[in-house]
Amino acid sequence: MPSAPVVRLDGSSIQINNLFYVLSGYGTLDYVHSHVDVYNFTDNTWFARFDAPKYMANSHLGLASDGRYIYVVSGQYGPQCRGPTSATYVLDTQTRQWHDFPPLPVPRQLSTIENFRYAPATQLWRGRLHVMGGSKENRHTPGLEHWSIAVKDGNALEKNWRSEIPIPRGGPHRACVVYNDRLFVIGGQEGDFMAKPGSPIFKCSRRNEVVYGDVYLLEGEMKKWKVLPPMPKPNSHIECSWVIVNNSIIITGGTTEEHPVNKRMILVGEVFQFNLDSLTWSVIGKLPYRVKTTLAAFWDGYLYFTSGQRDRGPDNPQPMKVVGEMYKAKINV
Repeated sequence: MPSAPVVRLDGSSIQINNLFYVLSGYGTLDYVHSHVDVYNFTDNTWFARFDAPKYMANSHLGLASDGRYIYVVSGQYGPQCRGPTSATYVLDTQTRQWHDFPPLPVPRQLSTIENFRYAPATQLWRGRLHVMGGSKENRHTPGLEHWSIAVKDGNALEKNWRSEIPIPRGGPHRACVVYNDRLFVIGGQEGDFMAKPGSPIFKCSRRNEVVYGDVYLLEGEMKKWKVLPPMPKPNSHIECSWVIVNNSIIITGGTTEEHPVNKRMILVGEVFQFNLDSLTWSVIGKLPYRVKTTLAAFWDGYLYFTSGQRDRGPDNPQPMKVVGEMYKAKINV
């Protein structure tokens, strides 16, 4: 299918009917996007582009939508491994106007500093915007906190975020899905790249990461997270890599455990299905190449994905080229 106007790593996306909103992300480690591209599935064109707010995060966003308004929570501001921002925004997709939204709550021990999160799991559920997990201010330490705030028509109905039951395992880069009044959080990792100490450009430096395939469910009275069957393999970098099709969650690509000898990152090329009736996982296909941070959508019987960072070739699963290509495949689940 037509490639995206720019290549993207760690971008974000939301599908609203036949329109696919693709936000921000890295072009390269030294260059980040600050705009939205829009794809129309009806005529298969990238037909619109508009700017994001000046101080909105450029990658690692928390993202959710009610079908008109897109909520953008915290994330990383700038290239390489720069710091996070507390700035949170709402986009009205009908008018393409942005407005401010209350930032995540101030930690009790710090009276003047808001909370920041890299790639927190984010979803709208039961009239509230839920934000949980992610990485803390240093980009590496997993966060367990879980907050929510009542929202309607793009506005906060409360002045303050409310603390909710913490997620059992913290970290960024996980899928967060609401379906049939149940909240699912899937995959992710503990740890991430950090800024090299003393680097004037906040150059990214690899740290130990633990990728996992854990699946957690919150439902009913929200008093306890339930543990569900894990993914077929540990998987991370999938926050916008999922769609819902026929009572199943479909996940495209990602990253898995590092190579045991050379410790290199290994990308994922499978398409996974989680059947929500049987709560069982299966592999239903393969992508054209292994790729992480895919942006996935579903329209008229076809699974789509675009963007991300692909492998070095069929025999080398390490990440290399950042891409903007878009593909689609007919699926039957």
